[in-house]
Amino acid sequence: MQGVTLTFALIACLLVITLRPPYAMAAYLAALLWYPSFLAVSVGTVDILVGRFAVAVLLLRCLLNDDIRGKFVWCRLDTVVALYMVVSVVTYFIMPTKSTMLIVENRGGHLMDTWCAYLSARLIITDRTRLISLIKCMSVVLVPLAVLGIVESTTGWQPFAPLRIYSPWYREGTAFTSGVRFGFYRAVGPFSHAILFGGGFAMFLPLVYYLRHEKKDWRSLAYVLSGIALLGALSSMSSGPWVMVIVVIFCLAMEKHKAWVKPLFMFGVLSCFIVGVISNRSFYHVIADRANPLSGASWHRAKLIDLAIEHFDEWWMVGYGDQDPGWGPSLGADHTDVTNGYILAGVRYGILGLIGLCAMLAQAFRDIASTHKRMAQPAIKSLCWAFGSLLFAVAVTLMSVSFFGQLSTLFYCCLGMIGSLCSSHFNWQVPNRISLVRNYPARTVS
Repeated sequence: MQGVTLTFALIACLLVITLRPPYAMAAYLAALLWYPSFLAVSVGTVDILVGRFAVAVLLLRCLLNDDIRGKFVWCRLDTVVALYMVVSVVTYFIMPTKSTMLIVENRGGHLMDTWCAYLSARLIITDRTRLISLIKCMSVVLVPLAVLGIVESTTGWQPFAPLRIYSPWYREGTAFTSGVRFGFYRAVGPFSHAILFGGGFAMFLPLVYYLRHEKKDWRSLAYVLSGIALLGALSSMSSGPWVMVIVVIFCLAMEKHKAWVKPLFMFGVLSCFIVGVISNRSFYHVIADRANPLSGASWHRAKLIDLAIEHFDEWWMVGYGDQDPGWGPSLGADHTDVTNGYILAGVRYGILGLIGLCAMLAQAFRDIASTHKRMAQPAIKSLCWAFGSLLFAVAVTLMSVSFFGQLSTLFYCCLGMIGSLCSSHFNWQVPNRISLVRNYPARTVS
């Protein structure tokens, strides 16, 4: 199976070399989405995934191209992301849980999945045309994946499941079975978990929906493709992607009612305080009990927060690294399943990891809000709103889901797009005609 994986990786590398930059980026993301994340090419103790082959070649191409490299301008978000990457690497060496060589291999793979993916998006997405081309490609790539998700959810047939025995991390005797909820199977596709599968669709949903502003057939196709992406997310039958979809739909609905955003935010904060006082327990326990669309293990997520607070003195400095925090018995399990992205950043990298993750999201929000306020063109404002919806949905979902695998890489690619979008050197040239929008030239408001 390693031969097949290597062949697929070579094809992906060939595509990212020969295609134009935005389509090369699309080819990388397509390979990331479609090839199983549990299959790798093993060289000694190093396991190289298809996505890592592709992103290494893609980033090298960008760095060797004077035209692409010359358009890159460092921004504040780049600094925040870079500092978070430093924290995620240095803390592993401060409190080593394995040999130095294994730490180098582990953190090298981590940087390829995160920092390299982020930089590739920053270098390639330099204007609106490239960004829209990438979104269009991804909206089409998601269609067959969504169809696969629907088939898996309704029939239980999972074509990628038999390939798990070829995974370097496969353990003899383990069997992979998909859970059933409300009569539907949890679709997984080529991902390692149903939550990651559904989260990929939910993450791209606001960007696909933005295509309704494009000319010709894309205006109508945007609604169809958005519906397909929605079905793909729902086919996972996982509360994480479902919550993400609900948040995305709410944010998109608020685009025409922006004046209500701040009052609703203040109302939400005040409600958390009031609920905590009235119920005589932490507000997140109440939210976990009530805001749980598929009746998942909400108590587990609330208990994780309690345990993180209780053991704060143990992990705040440099975290546990890859070690199990040892909270399993308190959660009724033999190991600790950290299903909270913020807590995971803390227990892995210490308090600086938690601060770094929050700082990344905060800086991205600030840049998007500033760009939305600065631009006057309605289509541009709508694009900023789409990315803001994506970012807010991720921020909310991280409270109940920890990103890893393909979903983590997709997030950093989207973060890179936001960094480019908000750059002062981003080319906002709008085509002569965009549906539903009058032909005003793109300009800024002083």
